[in-house]
Amino acid sequence: MEAFAQIEEGREKKRAALLSVGSAVLLVSLKTFLVVRTGSLGVLSEALHSSLDLIAAIITFLSIRMSDQPADERHPYGHGKFENFSAFVETGLLALTALYIIYEAFGRLFFRSVHIQPSVMAILVLLAALSIDLTRAQALRHVARKYSSEALEADALHFSTDVWSTIVVITGIGLVWTGETWNLPWLIYADALAALAVAAVILWVGSQLGRRTLDALLDAAPEGLQQEIARAVARMDGVLDVDRVRVRRAGNRHFVDATVSVARTASLAQVHALSDAIEKRIGEIVPSDVMVHAEPRAPQGEHLFEAIRAAAQRMGLAIHDVHALQQDGRLFIELHLEVEENLSLREAHRQASELEDKIRELRDGAIDVNIHIEPLGRHIATPDAGIDEMKQLSSAIEEFLNHLRMEFDELLNCHDVRVRQVEHHILVSCHCTMKSELPITQVHDVTAALEDRVKEKFQQIYRVTIHPEPFEEQ
Repeated sequence: MEAFAQIEEGREKKRAALLSVGSAVLLVSLKTFLVVRTGSLGVLSEALHSSLDLIAAIITFLSIRMSDQPADERHPYGHGKFENFSAFVETGLLALTALYIIYEAFGRLFFRSVHIQPSVMAILVLLAALSIDLTRAQALRHVARKYSSEALEADALHFSTDVWSTIVVITGIGLVWTGETWNLPWLIYADALAALAVAAVILWVGSQLGRRTLDALLDAAPEGLQQEIARAVARMDGVLDVDRVRVRRAGNRHFVDATVSVARTASLAQVHALSDAIEKRIGEIVPSDVMVHAEPRAPQGEHLFEAIRAAAQRMGLAIHDVHALQQDGRLFIELHLEVEENLSLREAHRQASELEDKIRELRDGAIDVNIHIEPLGRHIATPDAGIDEMKQLSSAIEEFLNHLRMEFDELLNCHDVRVRQVEHHILVSCHCTMKSELPITQVHDVTAALEDRVKEKFQQIYRVTIHPEPFEEQ
């Protein structure tokens, strides 16, 4: 679908550019004819301006053909800069044309006189040219805005200036004609003054276009866009801060690099999901190719347990069951460390000692640490006992657990009890429904007590795992 849209975009842009070339050829022909018939400097300036537009339209058409080509090995960011370069060339042509018109106008004002032959036909032809300019400028502007094409926008801008300059020339010819009719010889200078007005319009438009295209060629960020992106990204959940945003433009495409700070305890999967969300959010602001770089940071007011988990994570260690006790001005930390099953005690103890040192550094050594070392579970076992025997034990355990409701007010019922004998160990798992409004700390204490009671009653059981669930999920 996206590839089809890109093909359709290319076709529409090329069609608009080709239409612009055809219109420019027609206008140059009409205005050249008028120059021969009238000798008007204003019409000559218009003819030169339209000749420039023809060259610019051809450059625009060629640049669009190049810029729409996909990225390749030598041009990994695509060929969009061709549009910016063509607009820059058009700026130079505009300046040269304006300088020639100014030179010719001052020559006619102060050094020589040229006889002008105004006529109704000249004005009619210029009015026809004016209608062509209006139609083409509107068509180009529509496509330029639809696809953010700087080359087409420059072409549309040229034809917009043609509208104003043609009006000025028509006014100049009309004033010259009025001077001849009413014997006002000083109005003969109106044509040269009209030409100077056209030159002023060309220089003004050229300066605006030149500044924009030079900014694009020098990778200047569009005004206000970086700040808008930074504010939008900073408001997203999971982003602690926006360190840097860089934006560059090539043709109608933007490339955005964003560096953000995220919680150092976030997993790689979480950071990847956040990066995708950031890319999507920036794409809503401006269609762009986005690169997100995430920097791990400690959140403001980070809890000690999170700092401990971050320290373990940086060392590539897995921990759980972190507990803390404050006594006599010192902090006592207990936790479980999971290590590879094939490690020796010496190697496992070395990892635990290194983690203890990192934890002590968090509070300048005023911490006592005790680490329980256990194997990191990777082995997938298979049951090794008869099914009938395990079913009988499952029923007995379920009956016992439901009988404990008299002792534990939090417990509503227990179900789905499963018993398996795996590698000579009997393992029990079940679901227990509890009151939904209970805090999870209280639920954890209850499940731990239930597990202990089951192991006391059925001493052959090696491990009990209880899954608590609210009443609504039963």
